[in-house]
Amino acid sequence: MTKKIIGWLLITFLLTTGQATQAQQPGKLAKIGYLNVAGSPAANVEAFQQGLRDLGYADGKNIAVEYRTGDSFARLAELARELVQQKVGAIVATGPAATAAKSVTGTIPILFMFSGDPIEAGFIDSLARPGRNMTGITWLAFELVGKRLELLKEAVPKVSRVAVLASPAHAGEQRELQETQSTARALGITLHYHQVRNGAEVNAAFEKIVKETVNALLAFPDPVTNAHRKQIAEFAAMRRLPSMFGRKEPVEAGGMISYGPKLEDVYRRIPAHVDKILRGARPADVPTELPTKFELYVNLVAAKQIGVTMPPNFLVRADRVIR
Repeated sequence: MTKKIIGWLLITFLLTTGQATQAQQPGKLAKIGYLNVAGSPAANVEAFQQGLRDLGYADGKNIAVEYRTGDSFARLAELARELVQQKVGAIVATGPAATAAKSVTGTIPILFMFSGDPIEAGFIDSLARPGRNMTGITWLAFELVGKRLELLKEAVPKVSRVAVLASPAHAGEQRELQETQSTARALGITLHYHQVRNGAEVNAAFEKIVKETVNALLAFPDPVTNAHRKQIAEFAAMRRLPSMFGRKEPVEAGGMISYGPKLEDVYRRIPAHVDKILRGARPADVPTELPTKFELYVNLVAAKQIGVTMPPNFLVRADRVIR
């Protein structure tokens, strides 16, 4: 009996050792894809990498991250297919890249960081129960939409007629418009709404805005307005229009004010979703998150250029002031 017990213990030891050795063999790393839109800030990728490190992941040691960047939907879809062929365990996708990833796989988990409404985009069924192969973080916080108009009015009290630029292809755009209209009515502001799908339509909107007696400009935070942020900021400066945006990049490009989610925080948080998927969770059961940290950016150089003097109590609330 003793010999049998020793024999079973020996077999168990050998099996366990073999399994451990196999698990540590090269090529057995968890592999994920990172599908990014060309022109995205490097700080966002760095925040994602830091989020992985915070959770104990080291690229090349216990995880392998395949980075891909595309400048068009067709290219992003092609790169997403490439990641699928490489049999990645999940695809982290930013902005429009999430739509591209969705178009090529309905089974591999897709973890999105998305500026639009993921329900309207068809990514998920609900925030609490995504129900599909996608989940992640959306920074479309509708309560921020009206707040932007309020901040613009606070910074420049004379604002009464505001030109609005927004992409109709951006999921959630109509809800954003409704929220903006509601706040505009409360503040006594008239809106002049312009839909833009590309650079040509942005230029066409500029021509219309010139003919309108607006005294401010508001750009919704979507891929089209962000891609043409420098163009929009320069137009606002040329026409001496105070401008408001939903992301900091347009303010860094010469716009006047932005108020929105702190995107580095979003990118640093998405690895927690990656960790859950790698541990066996299904995207369908992992709640989609909303932003938790927000930031106010002010470009004093842009303000001075168009003759706007910011109230001191407004400036002290800014997270960053460009002087």
